[in-house]
Amino acid sequence: MPTRRRSYISSTVGRWRRAARIASKAIPLILVLLTVSINAAAAPKSTNEQVLEAEQSFAKAMSDRDLAQFSNLVSDEAVFFDGTTPLKGKKQVLAVWSAYFLQPRPPFSWQPDQVVVLESGTLALSTGPVSDPSGKVIARFNSVWRLESPGVWRIVFDKGSPPSPGPK
Repeated sequence: MPTRRRSYISSTVGRWRRAARIASKAIPLILVLLTVSINAAAAPKSTNEQVLEAEQSFAKAMSDRDLAQFSNLVSDEAVFFDGTTPLKGKKQVLAVWSAYFLQPRPPFSWQPDQVVVLESGTLALSTGPVSDPSGKVIARFNSVWRLESPGVWRIVFDKGSPPSPGPK
């Protein structure tokens, strides 16, 4: 076999061996990282996290002017209070609340600062400050959420109250 050809084969084999050594060290690391990321992504959320995310999504629907998403988070049996008047059922709630979605900017916003879930994991309270467009706190919301199917939380009661400090 000519020397040139042997030299080429030898250098090619050497490159393959180096690549195999690197791969033998890198592949286990890649597999560990994939396993960790898959496990982190698959970790189930606590009921508190689920309700917190539902409430944040509810507030975002108002901020984004997304009445369809807002509606999706309201239970068919919902009772919302308009002052002291109860609005009973999703249809009545949306009939009144849809007016809040007509303007380009929301008339108020809210964010939860506390979520408490019953031991049964099927009913929860979320509460937090309500702010006017300038950011001034004008009230406190109090929402009761019900687990209507696995991972699906919807509001069943909503009532505002005067501003009060959040949890400490």
